[in-house]
Amino acid sequence: MLHEFLTSNRTELVSRCRSKVARRLSPSEIPLALDHGVPLFLQQLVETLRHEQREPPGATVEPGPSPAATEIGRAATVHGAELLRLGYTVDQVVHDYGDVCQAVTELAGEHNARISTDEFRTLNRCLDNAIADAVTSFGHARQVLLDDQAETLQQRLHYYALEHRRLVDIALQAYAVIKTGRIGATGATGTVLFQTLEELRSLADRTLPEIRRGFEVAIP
Repeated sequence: MLHEFLTSNRTELVSRCRSKVARRLSPSEIPLALDHGVPLFLQQLVETLRHEQREPPGATVEPGPSPAATEIGRAATVHGAELLRLGYTVDQVVHDYGDVCQAVTELAGEHNARISTDEFRTLNRCLDNAIADAVTSFGHARQVLLDDQAETLQQRLHYYALEHRRLVDIALQAYAVIKTGRIGATGATGTVLFQTLEELRSLADRTLPEIRRGFEVAIP
């Protein structure tokens, strides 16, 4: 079973995730949050798999996420905020969880460990939800930071450029995850993509008139 494979190979999986990050960053740049976020995600994934496999065939599943799935969302939210605090980008948030998926599938292939269709669905669903929660948390924390700084016309212009870029980055990263085919467009990451596009439209509708009015005052 996948949860047994993850438990017995947890140290190797974390090591592989660090190696994948090291290919993109120098050793001194590897976020400390990785050492907490990845092992915690793996443990919560194990709990989710155990919870779902305890359900007898044909049993009615209560609506709503399992306790372990809820914890995945909470941990991912913290992880996204931690990466922002440490100075990392939304791209790093997405890559962290993509590394976990690659590490699991690569190691399972090397060990000829069979992953059932249901287990693979659970893995992808947990990754989808974790990415969505972490990216949303990252974006919200950055939004608060930018809002506090947007006080003058120059700051508003700077805010608009940064916020527009942030939203475009989130949309591109969400699309890149969906394009791999591992995650459907109707899942949590697809919802993040749609909401981000809505936020882009709202940003222009809300901010550009304020900037124009600021210019009208500054340049009579």
